[in-house]
Amino acid sequence: MSQIEDQYNAYPYPERDPGDEKTRLITGSPSHPVELDHFLFAGKRDWSRPLRVLVAGGGTGDALIQLAQVMTTAGKPYEITYLDLSRSARKVAEERAKVRGLAGIRFETGSLLNAAQYGPFDYIDCCGVLHHLPHPQDGFNALAGALAPDGGIGLMVYAPYGRSGVYPLQEAFGALLQGSPKERLKAAKAIYARLPEGHPFKRNTVLVDHEQGDAGFYDLLLHSQDRPYTIRQLHEALATAGLTSVGSPQAYAYDPAPFLPDPGFLVGIDPLTRMEIAEKLRGTIKTHVLYAVPKGKAEGRVAQPTPQSVPHFKGGNAAKVVQAIAKKGVLTLNLGGEKAEIPVSGAVVGLLRHVDGRRTLAEIAAAERLDPVAFSALWNGFSADLARFGLLYYSAILR
Repeated sequence: MSQIEDQYNAYPYPERDPGDEKTRLITGSPSHPVELDHFLFAGKRDWSRPLRVLVAGGGTGDALIQLAQVMTTAGKPYEITYLDLSRSARKVAEERAKVRGLAGIRFETGSLLNAAQYGPFDYIDCCGVLHHLPHPQDGFNALAGALAPDGGIGLMVYAPYGRSGVYPLQEAFGALLQGSPKERLKAAKAIYARLPEGHPFKRNTVLVDHEQGDAGFYDLLLHSQDRPYTIRQLHEALATAGLTSVGSPQAYAYDPAPFLPDPGFLVGIDPLTRMEIAEKLRGTIKTHVLYAVPKGKAEGRVAQPTPQSVPHFKGGNAAKVVQAIAKKGVLTLNLGGEKAEIPVSGAVVGLLRHVDGRRTLAEIAAAERLDPVAFSALWNGFSADLARFGLLYYSAILR
């Protein structure tokens, strides 16, 4: 058994109590069905067809449970294959699904390098896994080979700058500590308590896993195989696997313009280099989350507002968004310590009151007695702003 398998069998990650499924559903990016529909199927997927899903490296089941529960609640068919090396993590995921009474899930213990034998899949989730492989590119290649021709992937990999201080500690602990995972954890915590407050890791305010239980501490600071990716390196790995990115719910984070006194600085700079510059200027991106599709299949994948599009607010709470905007005439966002404000006219607030995840834009326009041209003038710019911050998506899943 490898050191990584030992780790995740001793400390299944992320640390989850199946009993909590009675009171909460953990949601996030990627892999919420509304979000993946927006980025991969233009917000127009035919949800009467079963969604064939692979959760590659499913851990204790966050993505699995989110996908299965949202699909079940919406009354849509699905077939999900969960795949992970850790039997302990799989046990937690199975128990979480059992508590919720979820069906349509096949649990497999194994490596994502063998993903193709279970496919092909319409959608693959792979979060927090590829960067832990001995040869990560093999993982990218394996996922690409398991995709259906018109399918897509939602993935997350670690990024270097927001994880400042992590890698010197991983190297030091790796050189010093031996024994079982529990023995290594105990010794690492004793050493960590003696580190100076000026250590780059202790000054990094965006990392919190080590404060959220033993599994989080071990995964962050004691992992034996951990390779972060810059945004350029991630795009290069995708390209090598025959994949291309179609977008990210964190799009705002890759825009350098807010840091620049003169937009002329960006003249002549290609989009990927702009993203690379933004990553370096921001300095706090600790993970990259994006959606990818096979090369040559990117055209028309990301949803754009059309009369038949059905808008959804992230979290589904339109009333709360409207209430927040009505107070100041702006939508105030807190983005991991950064603040942003989007001005919103009273006319747009009126449109937002009709967003319920079921009505089309044409129906919303009719409710406000607006012709298509007038509606588009009010809606499209605001829609683009919200999508850039991962707050508004299009999907007909509830229709």
